[in-house]
Formats: sequence, structure tokens, C-alpha cells
Amino acid sequence: MTRDIDSFDLPDFLPYLLNQAAESSSLEFQKVYKGRYGMLRTEWRVLFHLGLYGRLTAKDIVERGGIHKTKVSRAVQKLAARRFLTRERDEADRRKEYLELTRAGDAAYRDLRAVAEEYDARLVQDFTPEETRLLRTMLRRLAGMDRVHPLR
Repeated sequence: MTRDIDSFDLPDFLPYLLNQAAESSSLEFQKVYKGRYGMLRTEWRVLFHLGLYGRLTAKDIVERGGIHKTKVSRAVQKLAARRFLTRERDEADRRKEYLELTRAGDAAYRDLRAVAEEYDARLVQDFTPEETRLLRTMLRRLAGMDRVHPLR
């Protein structure tokens, strides 16, 4: 059976292209957080939310980060086991637990943040400032992040 030539351009299909860009652009940073701290992707994301915003609940991180609650729960357990964060129950609502970085967690966050800032700059070094701004704007819009207003 012969097949007609399909004109679908997979390398130009936006979801495919975005996935390829995400995979290739995250590999170098993954080597750092995994190599230095043995972290998985969700763990560094939880660490960064706490580093950026301070004391939060797991639900806050789920909502801000668009991460599934089970993954956040596992990441919190692992980070707590490494003594990177503390967990404090809300006395008024025992279902709620506040998370906060410890000194070790804050040190890991600051270390990884410096690496992330340097890596981010390298990723956009071949773009003009306007191209970089436009790329970030479009990606936030595609991700639906233009509708999210995290506390700063």
C-alpha cells in the first residue's frame, strides 16, 4: 500500500515545537538541581515558590504553579525530609499547613536562583531585548499565565 505524502509539518506544529523547546532548554538546569540537591522538577518548583513568596500552603503552590496537588504533596514530603522546609499546622483549621523554608532550604533556593538567572540570560542571549520580551509575553499567554496574578 502506498501512502500519499502527508503535508502536516510536525516540526512546525506548535505543541510539538513548544515541547521540544521546553525539553532542550530545561536539561542544563535539571542537571544542576538534580546533581547538587537530588531534586526532581516539582521539588525545585516548590522550593522556588517558597523562596519567592515566603510562607505558603501547599494549596497556594498548587494554584500559583499549576502543579497537581499530589505532586506538590510528594515534593513537600521530600523537601521536609531533607530539612529544606518546615510544616506548621494552622490551629484554627487543622487541615491547613503552612510551609516555610529553613536555612538550608533558603541556601539551596539562593544557590539555584543564581544558577537560574545566569542560565535564563544565556538562553536569551541571541535575542534582542524586544524579542525576549515578546517571547515571554507570548509564552505566558499560551500558558494562561496572563490571567494569573501571584502575590509578590
